[in-house]
Amino acid sequence: MTPDTKLPKVGTTIFTVMSQLAAEHGAVNLGQGFPDFEVPARLVDSLARAMREGKNQYAPMTGIPALRQAIAAKTQRCYGHLPDADSEVTVVSGASEAIFDAVHAVVRPGEEVIVLDPCYDSYEPAIDLAGGRAVHVPLDPRTFAVDWDRVRAAVTPRTRMLMINSPHNPSGAMFTPDDIAQLSALLRGTGIYLLSDEVYEHIVFDGVRHESVLRYPELRERAFVVSSFGKTYHCTGWKIGYCIAPPALSAEFRKVHQYNSFCSFAPAQWAFAEMIEAEPEHYEQLGAFYEAKRDRFRAQLSQTRLQPLPVAGGYFQLVDYSAISDLDDVAFSRWLTTEKGVTTIPLSPFYESAPGQQRLVRLCFAKNETTLDAAIERLRTL
Repeated sequence: MTPDTKLPKVGTTIFTVMSQLAAEHGAVNLGQGFPDFEVPARLVDSLARAMREGKNQYAPMTGIPALRQAIAAKTQRCYGHLPDADSEVTVVSGASEAIFDAVHAVVRPGEEVIVLDPCYDSYEPAIDLAGGRAVHVPLDPRTFAVDWDRVRAAVTPRTRMLMINSPHNPSGAMFTPDDIAQLSALLRGTGIYLLSDEVYEHIVFDGVRHESVLRYPELRERAFVVSSFGKTYHCTGWKIGYCIAPPALSAEFRKVHQYNSFCSFAPAQWAFAEMIEAEPEHYEQLGAFYEAKRDRFRAQLSQTRLQPLPVAGGYFQLVDYSAISDLDDVAFSRWLTTEKGVTTIPLSPFYESAPGQQRLVRLCFAKNETTLDAAIERLRTL
């Protein structure tokens, strides 16, 4: 039997395609966004201890109390807002699950969700499966700033949700206080929900403050705010994240979560609870850690014909390859992997309709220096 697909626009993700190609050709993989260095030692030790102590069965559906309380305290420390650990904090199996749960909690068939292109590839499938329709509003093709006039023009009586992402994947652009003011004015007096994808919240550079939605009462009362332990603690394979939302929104969110994953890996929850409280300096110093990597990598890129764009946050570097090739970005990424041994991610899969002459690819610098050095050595030959 051949089913009538519910996701006709979805194939294998570009991340899987490019990582498989990298493995086949022995390429240095700067495509998929995962670190290749160690998880903090305390976190590993805490995880092992939790398993030895028998904490291996189902966790509570919303997350173990110790972790939810640690998340709430950390949120107050970072953003000046203390969410209720019992009614507003939900631990989930990664940020992707949180995005899916939030969309399905409030979006009904026929309703619209505004997304800002380029955007992460899990957004639209979640909307489609809820019976909604993604309305794509492009960001500036060079700065990736939001054109708020275009966002306002996209709002209709059917608009149910707006999805934002700062620091932004793939560009690294960040919301400014003016963006927050424009966002607040846009949503004021409406019934539109906000989903704020903040998985790179602690990876911010140059002394700039992360403008979390959680800082702003007017916004957080209508928002699902999504965070990722995997990005913060270099353990993307553990697949643990969380969502902070007001009680009424959290109640609907949890209805979806309990019949999706129900609960997340219990020993890791105990480990994160300990890590957050014992080593707050880890997330406090994470921006400086990655800023040094960014600066070193950008200096190395100056020895190549690739032109790096500014990076305000996150651990990705966009580069313009137009001085090297006029191939489209997918073809260029395949050529770079197969012929030069460096794997990147093309930008066009992040768009509904990519700018025609855009020649940009994404590199991940969340790597050991030896990995980045090997990639640069190959890129110098372009």
